Amino acid sequence: MPSSPRSVLALYGPSASGKTAIAGAIADRIQGEVVSADSMQVYAGLPIITAQPQRATRLVAIWPLSHQATVAEYALLAHAAVDEILAAGSTPIVAGGTGLYLRAALTDLRLPPPPASGGRERWEAYYDARGPRAAHAQLEERDPEAAAALHENDRRRVVRALELTELGESLVPAEGRLWTEETRHPTLVFGLDVRPEVLAERIERRARAMFDAGAEDEVRAALAAGLISATARYAYGLDEIASLPREQALESMIRRTRRYAAYQRKWMRRIPGLVPIDAERTADEVAEDILAITRERGILAA
Repeated sequence: MPSSPRSVLALYGPSASGKTAIAGAIADRIQGEVVSADSMQVYAGLPIITAQPQRATRLVAIWPLSHQATVAEYALLAHAAVDEILAAGSTPIVAGGTGLYLRAALTDLRLPPPPASGGRERWEAYYDARGPRAAHAQLEERDPEAAAALHENDRRRVVRALELTELGESLVPAEGRLWTEETRHPTLVFGLDVRPEVLAERIERRARAMFDAGAEDEVRAALAAGLISATARYAYGLDEIASLPREQALESMIRRTRRYAAYQRKWMRRIPGLVPIDAERTADEVAEDILAITRERGILAA
């Protein structure tokens, strides 16, 4: 990759792999700015359970919990943030664990349109009332290719695929376009590699620290404040704390986060051009290695 002042660094890794600390350590060394690519950190009101960074970070806490987020809306904001940082002569460090948000921040994805008003709620009600098999059969009638790509128990994506059929769109082509190697600016993506057993221990330690820091009070305050959108409801810990005793809520949150981390590790293997890096070290050590690689490749000045 040629040397260019208009280059972007990106970090992707599973939950608790150290993205926030490493991105901050890189930013401190090169006077860069961090742009979050996390679908839950966009929400204000849940800083503890969404592990929001302490340092100033673009696209963190930008929407109320009542806001129904879309990837397309996020992409516009992410592109503007990256372009503004580059125009100021600085380096954007796009960091997050939501694979689709990361790709949306870095590329010009053609994204399907947002759902029609009430469409998601209608199909969610259909799925819950008729059951996964009937919902999947309905999708098979409307979009056989999408149905073939989805398991009937994948409620979120089956519902989304049904929504799209009403708009004349399909989930399949959208999924297929995610893996383009083209990016809006010269970009190097680093994947934070942490062994599953180490990650499992980090996830448990972080979850317990969240509860000690007041996660339960945070969730109760958010629920008492009013409407929480369907997209904000995906925040791990929200439903658990709202419906379960403390220890059960904690254990359920840990289990869900570990499952999600395993999914994120699979995502990481599929990102084109990703450079894996050992993240079982201090943030400073990982940041130094990342910057050494970028300099070797002519992305940043020595």
